[in-house]
Amino acid sequence: METQAVALRPSLHSSVPCIQIPENHLVSVLPKIRTPTRLSLRIHYSSSHTLLSKRNIQCRNSVEIMDRQGVSDVEEEKPKPKLRRKNLAVFVSGGGSNFRSIYEATLNGSVHGDVVVLVASKHDCGGAEYARDKGIPVVVFPRRKDGQDVLSAEDLVITLRSYKVDFILLAGYLKLIPVQLVQAYPKSILNIHPSLLPAFGGKGYYGMKVHKAVIASGARYSGPTIHYVDEQYDTGRILAQRVVPVLANDTAEELAARVLHEEHKLYIEVVAALCEERITWREDGVPLIRSKEDPNDLF
Repeated sequence: METQAVALRPSLHSSVPCIQIPENHLVSVLPKIRTPTRLSLRIHYSSSHTLLSKRNIQCRNSVEIMDRQGVSDVEEEKPKPKLRRKNLAVFVSGGGSNFRSIYEATLNGSVHGDVVVLVASKHDCGGAEYARDKGIPVVVFPRRKDGQDVLSAEDLVITLRSYKVDFILLAGYLKLIPVQLVQAYPKSILNIHPSLLPAFGGKGYYGMKVHKAVIASGARYSGPTIHYVDEQYDTGRILAQRVVPVLANDTAEELAARVLHEEHKLYIEVVAALCEERITWREDGVPLIRSKEDPNDLF
């Protein structure tokens, strides 16, 4: 009896045995899909012949694989927890240009925080007047000794906590910060100084006195320093600096204007990192800032 070879060669299997089927018998191939990822081939024969071969062939649906991989990728990329806006207290003694710059940055979205209270060493200084105009509460500290209501360091801590202050920013505040406040807010108080610390820092170095001393020393560079506050003047850990040139014929006023321009930019950048929790500490106690674009980039 003549026979013909029927080769079943599914694309996903390298070899399927050839089956010899009598020519005068009916062969039907009926696909039966049980699941989206299985394909079964069943071969039926006449009742007079024994089933020669039945082979279930499993295939993977590439579309489903891609879908599953997509779901897996989405599951792995868990959404980052939303950062809470930080409450900021700013301390000033004068006009408060850095305070104003920081306040404006909280309004335009550059800083993820809010100035909730201003502490001033003088009730009528420019920074205090500006805060009142903007509806920001003003606390005077320290008050004059002959004042009727004397605000102690402990009272100041209680007041700041009542405003739920996260960070304290000194912006031209000329008084020494009380030990009680430093201890109540560890690694949470920053100061900006108009020279490259540790040069030209310490008690007596403030305002125009700093710039006059820089020029008189013959230093070729100066610039602002932002550092953490400890119990002494200008001795806390340095967090950030910005360098500006000292020109040959500079006056103290010209150098001060050049440094102040960089102060405004640098303080906003640092406060933004602070509020976004991008400050990290090296093993030796040096604070560093993580880049917003690349968390592995430290500076």
